[in-house]
Amino acid sequence: MIAALRGVLSHKSTQHIIVDVNGIGYHVAVPLSTFYLLPDVGTTVSLAIHTHVREDTISLFGFHSGDEKAIFQRMITVSGIGPRLALNILSGIAPDELIEAIMTENMSRLVTIPGVGRKMAERLIFELKEKLASAGMDPLRERSGYDAMTDDALSALVNLGYKESLAKKAIDRVSKECKYQASLELIITESLKLLSK
Repeated sequence: MIAALRGVLSHKSTQHIIVDVNGIGYHVAVPLSTFYLLPDVGTTVSLAIHTHVREDTISLFGFHSGDEKAIFQRMITVSGIGPRLALNILSGIAPDELIEAIMTENMSRLVTIPGVGRKMAERLIFELKEKLASAGMDPLRERSGYDAMTDDALSALVNLGYKESLAKKAIDRVSKECKYQASLELIITESLKLLSK
């Protein structure tokens, strides 16, 4: 099974991308959340990969972060949700927001996602809430400590001379990408990389 790919991005569209790894082009479907974070064509890209095998096809689904891949893999265990629908769901809501909506049983938020009706939202809550909690993927857990950490990161970047609005955008992006492995040092380091581009 292919679990990760690193290579040159040779094609990019909202339908799929192609990653060239030593002359072999891998066709990878990605959610919009990952698509918007992709580098320019011709540059190196690294993706977490879910390999989906059926009798007649092998399909690759790529994600910018391990967290996004993890929620995708849990979604496709829900009855009635295949890889394509799971990808569409992730295209309509950020992974941490999806997890929070499931954990808080926020039906009104879930039914605003394209392709998710009331019954599907109920299934997502019923089948995933306990699995997400047992996997430690509850964004409400220790939220106050997490928010304090992002506040400290913002203060540090402002003290380094960056505008508060730009620093906050960078921190928000980094926080979404590494929500469950975040540390103050990691948030500051990755935010500085974004701000220096």
